Amino acid sequence: MSRGGDKVEGAPGGADRAERKKIIYIVYVIAALDITWMFLQFSVTPYLAKKLGFDTLWFGYLQTMVGVIQLFGGPMFGRFADLFGARMALSLSCTATIAFFLLLAIADHPAMLFIHKIPTFFMHVLPVSQMVVADLSEPEKRADALSKIGLCFGIGMIAGSTLGGHLNARIGEAFTACVGAVGSAFSLLLVLKFIPKTTKAHTPRSNTESEKKSTSIFNVGEITRLMKFPGVSATFAVKVFAGLPSGIFQVMFSIIALDFFKLQPHQNGYLMAYFGIVQMVIQGGVIGKLTARYSENSLLLLSIAVSSLVGLAQAYMQNVFHFCLTVIPMMFSLSVFNVITDSMLTKSVPSSDTGTMLGLCSSVQSLLRTVGPTVGGFLYVNYGVSSIGQIQFVVNIAVFVYMLLR
Repeated sequence: MSRGGDKVEGAPGGADRAERKKIIYIVYVIAALDITWMFLQFSVTPYLAKKLGFDTLWFGYLQTMVGVIQLFGGPMFGRFADLFGARMALSLSCTATIAFFLLLAIADHPAMLFIHKIPTFFMHVLPVSQMVVADLSEPEKRADALSKIGLCFGIGMIAGSTLGGHLNARIGEAFTACVGAVGSAFSLLLVLKFIPKTTKAHTPRSNTESEKKSTSIFNVGEITRLMKFPGVSATFAVKVFAGLPSGIFQVMFSIIALDFFKLQPHQNGYLMAYFGIVQMVIQGGVIGKLTARYSENSLLLLSIAVSSLVGLAQAYMQNVFHFCLTVIPMMFSLSVFNVITDSMLTKSVPSSDTGTMLGLCSSVQSLLRTVGPTVGGFLYVNYGVSSIGQIQFVVNIAVFVYMLLR
């Protein structure tokens, strides 16, 4: 790579190992920054929504809108990244994030909160970062390399939650959103400077072929064909069903923190920072050792079993201290589950389709955010927080038994 703009020829086999590592490390930085700005936004949106008159139900609708947008945007954007390369995909994502924060900064009406979510169709820095890491890492070390993105997630969670909580409490929502826009612009500069045009291992295609492929971005058949590869559909089904209950809790957590735990913005920031520290330890010091010693199937079973116990514990928690006790096993199960399923799925498809596969993986999270607010809001209003934990326990036990029998 020269001047950050040339293609990594034959990656990962033909590129120099040090060069590939450099690109991966820069991608880690970009991912950490993106998560920082997103968690900074999480310190703004719930409180701004409350000021603008949103109740739990309408906030659920807002979250559902994001889920629907990214549900369709994720696979399409993954396909876009496969066809046009990492640099263009990350540039588009960062530009959309800038627009997202600028719209949030001027939001002074309930309708504006919905409008500012439209750019999320293009905001997929994390799956594109995962694509680059998957393309440039060796298959046997892929799970460990992907887990380091989770380490970046923890760093961003701490930095974004702490910074966002203090800025929101001391200066206000608009200024905090502007900080997110400026930060996203800096991320865009890093992309343009250091990320190569493509990280794929295939040879360049002619302009005619490129034009033909560009029309296939919205080809649903090209995306869903990945489900026909051996093992993909079964792993994908487990990812959806086992991840649904914990996804509901995650989507509803901002409301739970505000309404059930009665946390102020800065207190919520401290709690999210605690999440980040735990995740950093797990992603940086635990998952790599586990993947080197145990099979991915065994680790997947372990994560589902731990998740079921976490749901049972959350069903009986009464205060924020009780919840903090469940954070370590909760973050362990989520981290291992997401890393292992992503690793298994990207190994099951050709390297030319890793972006599309990871786009489909991100669509699972979007699906959870789509149905999660509606289902979670209904459960929370009618049956309380305990019902969400009880469902997580039952569903994960069922998936665990299914996998053992299979």
